[in-house]
Amino acid sequence: MIVMRTFKLFVYLLLTPALVLAQDQDMMPMNQDQMSMGDSLVWRMAPMDMSMPMMPGLENELPITAPFLPGSGMDPMMFPEGIPRQVVFMADGDTLHLEASLIRRTIGDKMFVMYGYNRQYPGPLIRADRGSTVVVEFTNNIKMPTTVHWHGLRLDNRFDGVPEVTQAPVRNGESFTYEVYFRDTGIYWYHPHMREDIQQDLGLYGNMLVDPLEEDYYPPVNREEVVILDDILMDASGLYPFGESAATHALMGRFGNVMLVNGETSYDLVVDKGSVVRFFLTNVANSRTFNVVFDGAPIKIVASDVSKFEHDAWITSVVIAPAERYVVDVRFPESRSYSMTNTIQAINHFRGEFYPHIDTLGTINVGSSAADPDLRESFASLRTNIDVTADIDTFRPYFNKEIDYEINMIVEVENLPLPIVRLMEIDTLYVPPMEWNDAMPMMNWLSSADQVHWILEDVATGRRNMDIGWVFQQGDIKKIRLFNNPKSFHPMNHPFHMHGQRFLVLSLDGVPNTNLVWKDTAIVPVGSTMDILLDASNPGKWMAHCHISEHLHAGMMMMFEVLQSEAAQ
Repeated sequence: MIVMRTFKLFVYLLLTPALVLAQDQDMMPMNQDQMSMGDSLVWRMAPMDMSMPMMPGLENELPITAPFLPGSGMDPMMFPEGIPRQVVFMADGDTLHLEASLIRRTIGDKMFVMYGYNRQYPGPLIRADRGSTVVVEFTNNIKMPTTVHWHGLRLDNRFDGVPEVTQAPVRNGESFTYEVYFRDTGIYWYHPHMREDIQQDLGLYGNMLVDPLEEDYYPPVNREEVVILDDILMDASGLYPFGESAATHALMGRFGNVMLVNGETSYDLVVDKGSVVRFFLTNVANSRTFNVVFDGAPIKIVASDVSKFEHDAWITSVVIAPAERYVVDVRFPESRSYSMTNTIQAINHFRGEFYPHIDTLGTINVGSSAADPDLRESFASLRTNIDVTADIDTFRPYFNKEIDYEINMIVEVENLPLPIVRLMEIDTLYVPPMEWNDAMPMMNWLSSADQVHWILEDVATGRRNMDIGWVFQQGDIKKIRLFNNPKSFHPMNHPFHMHGQRFLVLSLDGVPNTNLVWKDTAIVPVGSTMDILLDASNPGKWMAHCHISEHLHAGMMMMFEVLQSEAAQ
């Protein structure tokens, strides 16, 4: 670390005059010769933290794709105003009509055009009992083709929402009918699986809350809150454009600079003193991993993606990567305001420095009246979930089996501007295991999915990304090793997601996991080795990929097939 900082400081001092000039130019609007035209849009300078100066030589660089925003050049007042999310309670066999369309949103003092499901932000919260199946009649009224992926659900493969794999893209004006089966209790979400770097980031996402059939499935609480965490990238002109033909921000993913909770810039909750609140948390950000803290209030973790944990546990914060979900119970014992914050150690890549950073996500205002009922005793108890342990016990004989498949996570680049390549050669002297912020916004913006190739490599065969085609039999239990190689061009943490199945994280860097939970998404830090045990129970052709949207569109995806057993046919 000291060597890295010394070397970077030397480079910084050597280039200081040029950097000062670059900073001055960064603070000024680009002239017409520096802009790229895309219909009525032009590229603007990427929003930057001025403590992270632009590298010399990048002053006139632009992404190789034209800029894109929906409704560009049109008056936002032409579009219907978005409305807050509504809860839709659905019984087995019910039908929901879901429409993707353009809506008008105001964030801060800026009004612009975004996307919405049923004009809502987020989309409707679908709430149903475990074991039920609902019909969703989806209509696409945006210009871009799209689909709906029901993230985390072990549903029929025909309805997984992967274009050209499980269905054709739903084009403008077309419809598709999904049958959505809720096999497992928990919190899930839905989103597009086409250009989600744009569509998801601009509002096409929503939750599904699957209720248990058992009354005591979770510990008792005074209140439940479904919370979606997100961020969005803005500058003085409003929404910052996306790449039209290819995703920009392909190195680190598109980090936003405005935090959103349930689509809003603030989250306010009023509860009684001593209340225990259950938060169903989902991270829908393109790239940002959140570290959620509740201002000293005690936090008990209860469940994650596809099940409860084997036992409840006390935690000090909730680290939640893109596409992950966590269920936590929080008790607010004092009559005061508690801040819900994203509390991180940010990094300045150029200077090689870490620094504390806090984003306020919301406020929980606790009144003077005592909560009724008083749940302090039940909250203080950490439950052991024998139902989860009994389920996992079936798989324990396979924990120490040999590795069946091994994936190497790497990145390769081509045709990037030379200053970016040179800085990356310096930067990889030290690589943090997690990227909590965009520490190189100019270089990240200039790196498109046509120039950056994120790779899942099958170690045994050397096959990469969509050339990988694992084939399992229904009922197979496979041990998979994920290695995030720190020696590639610019390694980054990866939230690895497998469609239609569930898996256990057995160990990280050789340390066994002593509190297991069924997952569909797990983040692999840079330099880490993660062993997972896959329950290949759901037949069909499925996708696995990094859930950083820009990494997905830069190629980091693969296919696997689960063949239906004869007994199930």
